[in-house]
Amino acid sequence: MNKKDDPVQQLTAWKEVPADTDFTIYNIPFGVFSTPRRTARVGAAIGNDIIDLSAMQAMGLMEDLELENNLFAQNSLNRFIGMGNDGVNRVRAFIQKLLTEEDSSLREYPSLFVKQENAVLHLPVEVNDYTDFYSSREHATNVGKLFRDPDRALLPNWLHLPVAYHGRSSSVVVSGTGFHRPKGQMLDLHKDPVFRVSSRLDFELEMAFIINRDTPLGHSIDTTTALDHVAGMVLLNDWSARDIQAWEYAPLGPFLGKNFATSISPWLITTDALRPFLTEGPKPEIEQFPYLQFSGHANYDIDLEVSLIPEGGEENVIVKSNSKYLYWNIRQQLAHHTVNGCNVRTGDILATGTISGPQSSSCGSLLELTKGGKKPIKLKNDLKRTFLEDYDTVVMRGQAQQGSVRIGFGPLTGQVLPALG
Repeated sequence: MNKKDDPVQQLTAWKEVPADTDFTIYNIPFGVFSTPRRTARVGAAIGNDIIDLSAMQAMGLMEDLELENNLFAQNSLNRFIGMGNDGVNRVRAFIQKLLTEEDSSLREYPSLFVKQENAVLHLPVEVNDYTDFYSSREHATNVGKLFRDPDRALLPNWLHLPVAYHGRSSSVVVSGTGFHRPKGQMLDLHKDPVFRVSSRLDFELEMAFIINRDTPLGHSIDTTTALDHVAGMVLLNDWSARDIQAWEYAPLGPFLGKNFATSISPWLITTDALRPFLTEGPKPEIEQFPYLQFSGHANYDIDLEVSLIPEGGEENVIVKSNSKYLYWNIRQQLAHHTVNGCNVRTGDILATGTISGPQSSSCGSLLELTKGGKKPIKLKNDLKRTFLEDYDTVVMRGQAQQGSVRIGFGPLTGQVLPALG
Protein backbone atom coordinates (compact mmCIF):
# COMPACT_ATOMS: atom_id res chain seq x y z
CA MET A 1 0.00 0.00 0.00
CA ASN A 2 1.34 3.38 -0.98
CA LYS A 3 0.73 6.03 1.64
CA LYS A 4 -0.11 8.54 -1.11
CA ASP A 5 -2.89 6.24 -2.37
CA ASP A 6 -4.42 5.91 1.11
CA PRO A 7 -5.88 9.34 1.92
CA VAL A 8 -6.85 10.11 5.49
CA GLN A 9 -10.18 11.75 6.27
CA GLN A 10 -9.60 15.40 7.13
CA LEU A 11 -10.52 16.12 10.75
CA THR A 12 -11.02 19.35 12.67
CA ALA A 13 -11.19 19.21 16.46
CA TRP A 14 -13.33 21.60 18.50
CA LYS A 15 -10.80 21.36 21.29
CA GLU A 16 -7.91 23.72 20.78
CA VAL A 17 -4.48 22.13 20.69
CA PRO A 18 -1.05 23.72 20.19
CA ALA A 19 -0.02 24.03 16.55
CA ASP A 20 3.21 22.13 17.17
CA THR A 21 1.72 19.33 19.28
CA ASP A 22 2.72 15.72 18.73
CA PHE A 23 -0.75 14.65 19.84
CA THR A 24 -2.99 15.91 17.06
CA ILE A 25 -6.52 14.72 16.27
CA TYR A 26 -4.87 12.32 13.80
CA ASN A 27 -2.84 10.67 16.54
CA ILE A 28 -4.86 9.84 19.71
CA PRO A 29 -2.23 7.62 21.35
CA PHE A 30 -2.89 5.60 24.49
CA GLY A 31 -0.96 5.50 27.74
CA VAL A 32 -1.22 5.06 31.50
CA PHE A 33 -1.30 8.01 33.89
CA SER A 34 -2.09 8.96 37.47
CA THR A 35 -2.61 12.10 39.54
CA PRO A 36 -2.82 12.68 43.30
CA ARG A 37 -6.58 12.06 43.01
CA ARG A 38 -6.64 9.44 40.26
CA THR A 39 -5.10 5.99 40.50
CA ALA A 40 -3.09 4.68 37.55
CA ARG A 41 -5.43 4.22 34.62
CA VAL A 42 -5.62 4.32 30.82
CA GLY A 43 -5.86 7.63 29.02
CA ALA A 44 -5.67 9.05 25.50
CA ALA A 45 -3.60 12.11 24.60
CA ILE A 46 -4.88 15.14 22.70
CA GLY A 47 -2.68 18.23 22.64
CA ASN A 48 -1.44 18.96 26.15
CA ASP A 49 -4.30 17.02 27.73
CA ILE A 50 -5.10 13.45 28.69
CA ILE A 51 -8.65 12.12 28.37
CA ASP A 52 -9.46 9.95 31.39
CA LEU A 53 -10.91 6.90 29.64
CA SER A 54 -11.59 5.09 32.91
CA ALA A 55 -13.81 7.89 34.19
CA MET A 56 -15.37 8.25 30.77
CA GLN A 57 -16.39 4.58 30.71
CA ALA A 58 -17.65 4.70 34.32
CA MET A 59 -19.92 7.62 33.40
CA GLY A 60 -21.53 5.55 30.64
CA LEU A 61 -20.16 7.62 27.77
CA MET A 62 -18.84 4.53 25.98
CA GLU A 63 -21.89 2.27 26.22
CA ASP A 64 -22.31 2.13 22.44
CA LEU A 65 -18.91 0.43 22.16
CA GLU A 66 -20.01 -2.53 24.36
CA LEU A 67 -16.62 -2.79 26.05
CA GLU A 68 -15.53 -5.06 28.86
CA ASN A 69 -16.26 -3.54 32.27
CA ASN A 70 -13.43 -1.54 33.84
CA LEU A 71 -11.35 -1.96 30.69
CA PHE A 72 -9.51 1.32 31.32
CA ALA A 73 -9.25 1.07 35.12
CA GLN A 74 -5.93 -0.72 34.69
CA ASN A 75 -2.29 0.16 35.38
CA SER A 76 -1.22 -1.10 31.95
CA LEU A 77 -2.55 -1.20 28.40
CA ASN A 78 -2.33 -4.99 28.22
CA ARG A 79 -6.05 -5.74 28.62
CA PHE A 80 -7.00 -2.91 26.27
CA ILE A 81 -4.63 -3.79 23.44
CA GLY A 82 -5.51 -7.46 24.01
CA MET A 83 -8.82 -6.63 22.29
CA GLY A 84 -6.86 -6.62 19.04
CA ASN A 85 -6.46 -3.78 16.58
CA ASP A 86 -10.11 -3.80 15.52
CA GLY A 87 -11.21 -3.08 19.08
CA VAL A 88 -8.51 -0.49 19.74
CA ASN A 89 -9.28 1.26 16.45
CA ARG A 90 -13.01 1.42 17.35
CA VAL A 91 -12.14 3.21 20.59
CA ARG A 92 -9.71 5.54 18.84
CA ALA A 93 -12.25 6.41 16.12
CA PHE A 94 -14.92 7.01 18.79
CA ILE A 95 -12.66 9.46 20.61
CA GLN A 96 -11.86 11.26 17.35
CA LYS A 97 -15.59 11.51 16.66
CA LEU A 98 -16.29 13.03 20.08
CA LEU A 99 -13.45 15.52 19.61
CA THR A 100 -14.77 16.70 16.24
CA GLU A 101 -18.54 16.83 16.86
CA GLU A 102 -19.82 20.24 17.90
CA ASP A 103 -22.48 18.70 20.17
CA SER A 104 -20.01 16.23 21.69
CA SER A 105 -20.79 14.89 25.17
CA LEU A 106 -17.14 15.52 26.07
CA ARG A 107 -17.85 19.26 26.07
CA GLU A 108 -20.14 18.75 29.06
CA TYR A 109 -17.47 17.11 31.22
CA PRO A 110 -14.29 19.19 31.38
CA SER A 111 -13.18 17.11 34.39
CA LEU A 112 -12.44 14.27 31.97
CA PHE A 113 -9.46 16.26 30.67
CA VAL A 114 -6.25 16.23 32.71
CA LYS A 115 -3.25 18.41 31.88
CA GLN A 116 -0.24 16.25 31.06
CA GLU A 117 1.92 18.51 33.20
CA ASN A 118 -0.23 17.61 36.21
CA ALA A 119 -0.05 13.86 35.64
CA VAL A 120 2.52 11.14 36.15
CA LEU A 121 3.02 8.99 33.06
CA HIS A 122 3.71 5.32 33.69
CA LEU A 123 5.18 2.42 31.73
CA PRO A 124 2.45 1.86 29.12
CA VAL A 125 2.48 -1.95 29.19
CA GLU A 126 3.38 -4.77 31.50
CA VAL A 127 6.44 -6.01 29.63
CA ASN A 128 6.57 -9.78 29.36
CA ASP A 129 9.62 -10.09 27.14
CA TYR A 130 11.99 -7.75 25.36
CA THR A 131 13.90 -8.46 22.13
CA ASP A 132 16.32 -6.05 20.46
CA PHE A 133 17.08 -6.34 16.75
CA TYR A 134 20.06 -5.05 14.77
CA SER A 135 18.27 -3.96 11.60
CA SER A 136 19.93 -0.78 10.35
CA ARG A 137 22.52 -1.55 7.71
CA GLU A 138 24.20 1.82 8.22
CA HIS A 139 24.54 1.20 11.95
CA ALA A 140 25.83 -2.35 11.49
CA THR A 141 28.31 -1.16 8.88
CA ASN A 142 29.54 1.78 10.96
CA VAL A 143 30.10 -0.43 14.00
CA GLY A 144 31.63 -3.22 11.92
CA LYS A 145 34.19 -0.83 10.46
CA LEU A 146 35.27 0.20 13.95
CA PHE A 147 36.02 -3.34 15.08
CA ARG A 148 36.69 -5.33 11.91
CA ASP A 149 38.22 -5.05 8.47
CA PRO A 150 36.28 -2.18 6.79
CA ASP A 151 35.85 -4.38 3.72
CA ARG A 152 34.11 -7.01 5.86
CA ALA A 153 32.11 -4.74 8.17
CA LEU A 154 28.97 -6.86 8.00
CA LEU A 155 29.10 -10.37 9.44
CA PRO A 156 28.19 -13.16 6.98
CA ASN A 157 24.67 -13.65 8.39
CA TRP A 158 23.57 -10.01 8.41
CA LEU A 159 22.05 -9.77 4.92
CA HIS A 160 20.30 -13.13 5.36
CA LEU A 161 18.33 -12.56 8.58
CA PRO A 162 17.33 -9.90 11.13
CA VAL A 163 19.95 -10.34 13.85
CA ALA A 164 18.65 -9.95 17.42
CA TYR A 165 19.24 -10.74 21.08
CA HIS A 166 16.88 -11.23 24.02
CA GLY A 167 17.07 -8.36 26.49
CA ARG A 168 15.94 -7.91 30.07
CA SER A 169 12.29 -6.89 30.56
CA SER A 170 12.67 -6.05 34.27
CA SER A 171 14.87 -3.03 33.52
CA VAL A 172 12.62 -1.47 30.87
CA VAL A 173 11.65 1.93 32.30
CA VAL A 174 9.41 4.80 31.23
CA SER A 175 10.62 8.15 29.95
CA GLY A 176 11.89 10.45 32.68
CA THR A 177 13.44 7.67 34.75
CA GLY A 178 17.08 8.23 35.70
CA PHE A 179 19.47 5.32 36.07
CA HIS A 180 22.85 4.80 37.71
CA ARG A 181 25.99 4.37 35.66
CA PRO A 182 26.74 0.63 35.50
CA LYS A 183 29.80 -1.25 36.71
CA GLY A 184 31.31 -4.40 35.25
CA GLN A 185 34.30 -6.15 33.78
CA MET A 186 36.20 -4.60 30.89
CA LEU A 187 39.69 -4.50 29.42
CA ASP A 188 42.21 -1.89 30.55
CA LEU A 189 44.92 -0.31 28.42
CA HIS A 190 47.13 -3.36 28.97
CA LYS A 191 44.37 -5.64 27.65
CA ASP A 192 43.84 -7.21 31.04
CA PRO A 193 40.34 -7.52 32.52
CA VAL A 194 39.45 -5.12 35.33
CA PHE A 195 36.27 -4.40 37.31
CA ARG A 196 35.20 -0.75 37.44
CA VAL A 197 32.59 1.84 36.58
CA SER A 198 31.84 2.17 32.87
CA SER A 199 33.39 5.23 31.24
CA ARG A 200 31.99 4.57 27.74
CA LEU A 201 28.27 4.94 28.33
CA ASP A 202 26.19 5.43 25.21
CA PHE A 203 22.62 5.79 23.93
CA GLU A 204 21.04 4.01 20.98
CA LEU A 205 18.26 5.64 18.97
CA GLU A 206 15.58 3.02 18.38
CA MET A 207 11.89 2.43 17.94
CA ALA A 208 9.95 -0.54 19.24
CA PHE A 209 6.68 -2.28 18.50
CA ILE A 210 4.41 -3.85 21.10
CA ILE A 211 2.60 -7.17 20.71
CA ASN A 212 -1.18 -7.23 21.26
CA ARG A 213 -1.97 -10.95 21.62
CA ASP A 214 -0.59 -14.23 22.89
CA THR A 215 0.34 -16.88 20.36
CA PRO A 216 0.71 -20.60 21.08
CA LEU A 217 4.09 -22.30 21.22
CA GLY A 218 4.90 -23.67 17.77
CA HIS A 219 2.94 -20.96 15.94
CA SER A 220 4.67 -18.78 13.35
CA ILE A 221 3.57 -15.31 12.24
CA ASP A 222 4.05 -14.44 8.57
CA THR A 223 4.83 -11.04 7.07
CA THR A 224 1.30 -10.81 5.61
CA THR A 225 -0.44 -10.87 8.99
CA ALA A 226 2.37 -9.49 11.17
CA LEU A 227 0.78 -6.07 11.74
CA ASP A 228 -2.37 -7.73 13.07
CA HIS A 229 -0.22 -8.73 16.05
CA VAL A 230 1.23 -5.23 16.58
CA ALA A 231 -0.65 -2.73 18.77
CA GLY A 232 1.62 0.17 17.88
CA MET A 233 5.02 1.71 18.41
CA VAL A 234 7.05 3.70 20.93
CA LEU A 235 10.48 5.31 20.97
CA LEU A 236 13.21 3.29 22.69
CA ASN A 237 16.67 4.13 24.04
CA ASP A 238 18.85 1.06 24.42
CA TRP A 239 21.45 2.44 26.84
CA SER A 240 24.79 0.70 26.30
CA ALA A 241 28.03 0.45 28.26
CA ARG A 242 30.47 0.00 25.39
CA ASP A 243 33.47 -1.01 27.49
CA ILE A 244 31.53 -3.73 29.33
CA GLN A 245 29.91 -4.84 26.07
CA ALA A 246 33.21 -5.15 24.20
CA TRP A 247 34.68 -7.59 26.74
CA GLU A 248 31.59 -9.75 27.29
CA TYR A 249 30.26 -9.82 23.72
CA ALA A 250 31.92 -13.05 22.51
CA PRO A 251 30.58 -15.65 22.17
CA LEU A 252 26.96 -15.06 23.24
CA GLY A 253 26.38 -11.35 22.69
CA PRO A 254 25.16 -8.50 24.95
CA PHE A 255 24.51 -9.01 28.66
CA LEU A 256 25.59 -6.60 31.41
CA GLY A 257 26.53 -3.96 28.86
CA LYS A 258 22.85 -3.61 27.96
CA ASN A 259 20.55 -4.95 30.66
CA PHE A 260 20.96 -2.20 33.29
CA ALA A 261 18.33 0.09 31.67
CA THR A 262 16.19 0.45 28.55
CA SER A 263 13.91 3.50 28.23
CA ILE A 264 10.65 3.74 26.27
CA SER A 265 8.28 6.63 25.60
CA PRO A 266 4.95 6.56 27.49
CA TRP A 267 2.48 6.91 24.62
CA LEU A 268 1.62 3.99 22.33
CA ILE A 269 1.12 5.26 18.77
CA THR A 270 -1.30 2.85 17.12
CA THR A 271 -0.66 1.08 13.82
CA ASP A 272 -3.77 2.83 12.51
CA ALA A 273 -2.28 6.25 13.26
CA LEU A 274 0.99 5.17 11.64
CA ARG A 275 -0.65 3.89 8.46
CA PRO A 276 -0.37 7.15 6.44
CA PHE A 277 3.40 7.09 6.91
CA LEU A 278 4.07 3.69 5.38
CA THR A 279 6.81 3.99 2.79
CA GLU A 280 9.27 1.95 0.78
CA GLY A 281 12.41 0.69 2.50
CA PRO A 282 15.85 -0.24 1.20
CA LYS A 283 15.96 -2.83 -1.56
CA PRO A 284 17.28 -6.26 -0.49
CA GLU A 285 20.83 -6.77 -1.67
CA ILE A 286 20.36 -10.53 -1.95
CA GLU A 287 17.29 -12.70 -2.40
CA GLN A 288 15.62 -13.33 0.93
CA PHE A 289 14.07 -16.57 2.12
CA PRO A 290 10.33 -16.79 1.36
CA TYR A 291 9.28 -16.32 5.01
CA LEU A 292 11.01 -12.90 5.00
CA GLN A 293 9.53 -11.69 1.73
CA PHE A 294 6.58 -9.27 1.76
CA SER A 295 4.51 -7.08 -0.52
CA GLY A 296 3.67 -3.40 -0.30
CA HIS A 297 5.32 -0.76 1.83
CA ALA A 298 6.48 -1.88 5.27
CA ASN A 299 8.79 0.90 6.50
CA TYR A 300 7.66 4.12 8.19
CA ASP A 301 8.70 7.64 7.24
CA ILE A 302 9.26 9.02 10.75
CA ASP A 303 11.83 11.72 11.41
CA LEU A 304 13.91 10.96 14.50
CA GLU A 305 16.31 13.10 16.48
CA VAL A 306 18.48 12.92 19.58
CA SER A 307 19.45 15.80 21.85
CA LEU A 308 21.99 15.89 24.65
CA ILE A 309 21.60 18.24 27.61
CA PRO A 310 24.64 18.54 29.92
CA GLU A 311 23.96 19.22 33.59
CA GLY A 312 22.77 22.82 33.85
CA GLY A 313 23.47 23.34 30.14
CA GLU A 314 21.64 23.89 26.88
CA GLU A 315 20.00 21.33 24.65
CA ASN A 316 22.15 20.17 21.71
CA VAL A 317 20.58 18.31 18.77
CA ILE A 318 23.26 15.80 17.81
CA VAL A 319 21.40 13.23 15.64
CA LYS A 320 18.80 13.46 12.88
CA SER A 321 17.71 10.15 11.37
CA ASN A 322 14.58 8.44 9.99
CA SER A 323 13.01 5.03 10.57
CA LYS A 324 12.64 4.50 6.82
CA TYR A 325 16.35 3.61 6.71
CA LEU A 326 15.78 0.24 8.40
CA TYR A 327 16.94 -2.59 6.15
CA TRP A 328 14.82 -5.15 8.02
CA ASN A 329 11.28 -3.86 8.70
CA ILE A 330 9.06 -4.79 11.66
CA ARG A 331 7.02 -7.28 9.64
CA GLN A 332 10.20 -9.19 8.84
CA GLN A 333 11.44 -8.90 12.41
CA LEU A 334 8.29 -10.48 13.83
CA ALA A 335 8.22 -13.18 11.16
CA HIS A 336 11.83 -14.10 11.91
CA HIS A 337 11.27 -14.00 15.68
CA THR A 338 8.50 -16.60 15.42
CA VAL A 339 9.55 -18.70 12.42
CA ASN A 340 10.96 -21.38 14.74
CA GLY A 341 7.72 -21.56 16.74
CA CYS A 342 8.66 -19.05 19.44
CA ASN A 343 5.48 -17.74 21.04
CA VAL A 344 4.90 -14.06 21.79
CA ARG A 345 2.72 -12.50 24.49
CA THR A 346 0.67 -9.37 24.96
CA GLY A 347 2.98 -6.58 26.07
CA ASP A 348 6.14 -8.01 24.52
CA ILE A 349 8.45 -5.28 23.25
CA LEU A 350 10.46 -5.83 20.06
CA ALA A 351 12.96 -3.07 19.32
CA THR A 352 14.28 -2.19 15.87
CA GLY A 353 17.90 -1.77 16.86
CA THR A 354 19.80 1.48 16.41
CA ILE A 355 18.44 3.50 13.48
CA SER A 356 21.29 5.20 11.62
CA GLY A 357 21.14 6.86 8.24
CA PRO A 358 23.54 7.56 5.36
CA GLN A 359 24.78 10.94 6.63
CA SER A 360 27.34 11.46 9.37
CA SER A 361 24.71 13.45 11.30
CA SER A 362 22.29 10.50 11.18
CA CYS A 363 24.39 8.10 13.25
CA GLY A 364 22.18 6.76 16.02
CA SER A 365 24.81 6.38 18.76
CA LEU A 366 27.84 8.15 20.19
CA LEU A 367 29.95 5.12 19.28
CA GLU A 368 29.36 5.99 15.62
CA LEU A 369 29.32 9.78 15.97
CA THR A 370 32.73 9.84 17.72
CA LYS A 371 34.33 7.01 15.72
CA GLY A 372 34.65 4.84 18.78
CA GLY A 373 35.55 7.75 21.05
CA LYS A 374 38.41 9.02 18.87
CA LYS A 375 36.68 12.18 17.59
CA PRO A 376 34.66 14.04 20.24
CA ILE A 377 31.52 15.86 19.14
CA LYS A 378 31.23 19.57 19.90
CA LEU A 379 28.41 20.93 22.04
CA LYS A 380 27.39 24.50 22.89
CA ASN A 381 29.49 26.56 25.31
CA ASP A 382 32.72 24.84 24.21
CA LEU A 383 31.70 21.50 25.68
CA LYS A 384 32.60 18.17 24.07
CA ARG A 385 31.55 14.56 24.42
CA THR A 386 32.94 11.20 23.40
CA PHE A 387 30.56 9.26 25.66
CA LEU A 388 27.94 10.27 28.22
CA GLU A 389 28.95 11.95 31.48
CA ASP A 390 27.12 11.89 34.81
CA TYR A 391 23.97 14.03 34.85
CA ASP A 392 23.78 14.19 31.06
CA THR A 393 20.18 13.98 29.85
CA VAL A 394 19.37 12.37 26.49
CA VAL A 395 16.14 13.36 24.72
CA MET A 396 14.74 11.44 21.74
CA ARG A 397 11.88 12.60 19.53
CA GLY A 398 9.93 11.17 16.62
CA GLN A 399 7.55 13.02 14.31
CA ALA A 400 5.90 12.30 10.98
CA GLN A 401 3.90 14.39 8.55
CA GLN A 402 2.03 13.55 5.35
CA GLY A 403 0.20 16.56 3.97
CA SER A 404 -1.94 17.99 6.78
CA VAL A 405 -1.71 14.78 8.81
CA ARG A 406 0.88 15.04 11.56
CA ILE A 407 1.71 12.86 14.55
CA GLY A 408 4.49 12.60 17.09
CA PHE A 409 5.61 10.33 19.89
CA GLY A 410 6.31 12.88 22.61
CA PRO A 411 9.80 13.17 24.14
CA LEU A 412 11.70 10.17 25.50
CA THR A 413 14.10 11.35 28.20
CA GLY A 414 16.57 9.73 30.54
CA GLN A 415 19.34 11.03 32.77
CA VAL A 416 22.63 9.38 33.70
CA LEU A 417 23.15 9.30 37.48
CA PRO A 418 26.47 8.52 39.18
CA ALA A 419 27.30 4.88 39.90
CA LEU A 420 26.16 3.55 43.26
CA GLY A 421 28.72 2.43 45.82
